[in-house]
Amino acid sequence: MTDTKPDISLLKRALDRLIEGLARYQADISDTQIRDGLVQRFEFTYEIAHKMVKRYLEFASPNPALIDGMSFQDLIRTAGEQGLLLGEWADWRGFREMRSKTSHTYNEDVALEVVGGIPRFIAEARVLYDRLAERLA
Repeated sequence: MTDTKPDISLLKRALDRLIEGLARYQADISDTQIRDGLVQRFEFTYEIAHKMVKRYLEFASPNPALIDGMSFQDLIRTAGEQGLLLGEWADWRGFREMRSKTSHTYNEDVALEVVGGIPRFIAEARVLYDRLAERLA
């Protein structure tokens, strides 16, 4: 167990900005600048969510080095087993694929695909935040 309690406020702020971006995009789906900003907000919110899962599991584990050495798949499965997540490995694999697609090239169809998956990710990230907040209170 690590001594430093994870600060999940960054996850909350990122999630709030993602929700705000989605609402702005939904108000005018023809605005490609808002859409592109929404995709970027997804990227950083996903990265923060992933880091918060890892930091919490290291914090709660009697053997943080074991968590540190886990693959992404094992990390997500462990978080699921501990009740931190709404979805399962397949959901998070999908989010990871969305993130990977956005970081390598810009493509209109990929952007629309990612935007289509953001509401599902928001639901997952909200549950993660709420469960972390409850356990860290």
